[in-house]
Amino acid sequence: MSTDKRNETQLLCDILGLETLVDEITANLVADASASGASTPSAILGPFYRHDAPLLPNGTSIVRNLTPAVPWYATAIADSAFVKGRVFSSSSPNTPIRNAIVDVWHTAPNGLYEQQDPDQPDMNLRGRFATDSEGWYSFYCLRPVAYPIPDDGPAGKFLGMLDRHPYRPGHIHFIVSAPEHRTLTTQIFDDRDEYIAKDSVFAVKDELVVRFEPREGDPNGKWTLEYNFVLDSVA
Repeated sequence: MSTDKRNETQLLCDILGLETLVDEITANLVADASASGASTPSAILGPFYRHDAPLLPNGTSIVRNLTPAVPWYATAIADSAFVKGRVFSSSSPNTPIRNAIVDVWHTAPNGLYEQQDPDQPDMNLRGRFATDSEGWYSFYCLRPVAYPIPDDGPAGKFLGMLDRHPYRPGHIHFIVSAPEHRTLTTQIFDDRDEYIAKDSVFAVKDELVVRFEPREGDPNGKWTLEYNFVLDSVA
């Protein structure tokens, strides 16, 4: 079942909790070695990451070719969101990191990543952003939705044998990297989601649960979120 766009082995590791367990062990080791212990918590990569997402200017959208002909157009408009934040170094809590790369991706409102959905354009809902001189990143996206993990392969069949539901709570993936800092792989979770407490891959952490607030006066976004990242310094 695995292809260059889908990793079935990693999906199986996810539903067994193996990837989350390894992530937790690694995170604890890193925290023990860190002088500050104040870095943003990590979370699993998941099976649908793609390398080389387009590098976009801050303030632009990762939603591509959204027209009224798209079946989930109305949901996308209602859930349009502006996300911004800063990237800091753990070596000094008030020191922003310039030119950190914020790599982001999430599903469409139909619960599919673009490589799962032939009707979505290539690299839809994916992008990379470089922080400015004050450490800021920003982009337009959509509030994430809950979705079932693919259950048409061995991982899905095994999940059924365990009598467990396949749903993940709505989340946005991030990989945040900068020179002389440990690369952070994580996710943030929308607090409106009913599956927050019962994630099928056990990845939710309290520190990663966020609340989107209504956004006024912006025709491109109905919601807004500010979320800062702190990277572990290795210098």
